[in-house]
Amino acid sequence: MLLQYRKRLFELWRIAAFYRLDTHLPVAQTPQLQPIARLIAMHPVAWFAKPNPNGVKLALEDMGTLFLKLGQLLSTRRDLVTPEVIEQLVQLQDKVKPFDVALAKAQIERPIADGGLGQPVATLFARFDDKPLAAGSIAQVHTARLHDGREVVVKVVRPQIREQIMADFELLRELAGWATARIEAARAIHARELVEDYRQVMLSELDLTLEAANTTQMRNNFLGSSLMYVPEVYAVGKNVMVMERIEGVPVSRTQVFDALGYDRAALAEKGLTIFFTQVLRDNFFHADMHPGNVFVETLPAGTPNPNPRYIALDCSIVGELSRQDQLLVARLLLAVMNGNFTMLVDIIARAGWIPPTTDRHALMRDMRRTVSPMIAKPINEIDFAGVLMQVLDIARRYHLDIPPQLMLLLKTLVHVEGLGRDLYPELDIWSLAKPILTEWVKQQFDPMQKLNEVRQNLPELLLAVNDLPELLDNSLQGLSRLGGQQDRQLREIQLLRADMLKSRQQDWLAILGFAGLLVLATMVANHATWQISSWLVPLLYIAAAVCVLWRLLN
Repeated sequence: MLLQYRKRLFELWRIAAFYRLDTHLPVAQTPQLQPIARLIAMHPVAWFAKPNPNGVKLALEDMGTLFLKLGQLLSTRRDLVTPEVIEQLVQLQDKVKPFDVALAKAQIERPIADGGLGQPVATLFARFDDKPLAAGSIAQVHTARLHDGREVVVKVVRPQIREQIMADFELLRELAGWATARIEAARAIHARELVEDYRQVMLSELDLTLEAANTTQMRNNFLGSSLMYVPEVYAVGKNVMVMERIEGVPVSRTQVFDALGYDRAALAEKGLTIFFTQVLRDNFFHADMHPGNVFVETLPAGTPNPNPRYIALDCSIVGELSRQDQLLVARLLLAVMNGNFTMLVDIIARAGWIPPTTDRHALMRDMRRTVSPMIAKPINEIDFAGVLMQVLDIARRYHLDIPPQLMLLLKTLVHVEGLGRDLYPELDIWSLAKPILTEWVKQQFDPMQKLNEVRQNLPELLLAVNDLPELLDNSLQGLSRLGGQQDRQLREIQLLRADMLKSRQQDWLAILGFAGLLVLATMVANHATWQISSWLVPLLYIAAAVCVLWRLLN
């Protein structure tokens, strides 16, 4: 199957050799990667190339959009990738050359069925700025004005990028399957599942209707809020999205906040409150909160805002947790905050993250030895993101199976704390988060809240009662069918056992017949006259061959 991708494989091989990716593979920890390292080193390009300390980053950028995005995704998976490679992956940037504005306009004017808006640009907009405001690996953004005077931004997916990415995905899935069948490390990190998760992330970014739906839901969650504002979506197609243009500055531009007189400590605490509100109240959180996607509100012309809100952009990647996962996350964070590593290991064991062969006591000791010194620091000096990174490094060493959605959440939490500390270095995430988490966990077990939930769901519960007789009847019929299936399976097993016994008897008969005829042929050849043995011995050999042939045919 991989041969059909031979042209692309040779291109990737050349790039890997040029950047000497063989020098970045952890062959000491994973000997199964040694053949791949040797293959890369065999390419003639590698004979003249020198090892590059940023080889992984540069190679992924050169391999194309899909691999660049894969590097960005893996930069958040410290449970899967070594710290040395992580340092390179976090440097990956999303800035690329913009594509021609004529192609962007053609994308916008394509029929609705083809992902466009189905109208000429001049009909849709009173003004459309040819120079893009920003360009990324998936799409670029232009500013424009609607005929009613509203200022908007127009996001346009790069032409033909979907076909390129989907073709590379087919190759990536084949490679993941090949590696899973041959390399223990690939099985340990669930390479196939990782590629499938990555595919879902990429499909979300390629389909702007999904991003628009996420944006609208998050906007509705914070309507009228003093914490965060989400721009309104005005029009959307699969490849084009038109949304409200906002007035604000990126959250990383702290010098602007100082000039405007903003309280940076209050802004940092507000950001953490938004995160926990999204995770615990809404169970719908922005999972790509890097500085380019988070702005702080200003008034026109950069004038101060007395109560600035955050502005969330690019909601293509969002996360949702089940109620069980919400409780799990809250308990895990509280266990880390309290330094209770016995409870921490017990929680992840009950969640099914620990392989059966893992030494739980060794895992607990490593957790305690690595994280305890960090927790022992004064509370305003604790690097919460650093604690999480250490925990994930341990998870990688012990091959813990952490669900992707929870990794998405932890990645988001690390981003949020990083943004908060950039705003206000003395930010104390522990003292802010602990009471929020404790109160939320208490609410989940509050009898009055459970009673309210039952009351709210009472109509559905009453309607479900009507289905009980039918469900009971279906269950009884299912049990009856199951009993019949078990009887049939038992009979089939008994027949199979009888066939096996019969087959074994036939094997012995064939062996005995073959051996007996060979012995008889030998005796005839040694003791009979030449006239008799000349025709009887070949006949006996033929009979022995017939015994074997009869058994093989049966």
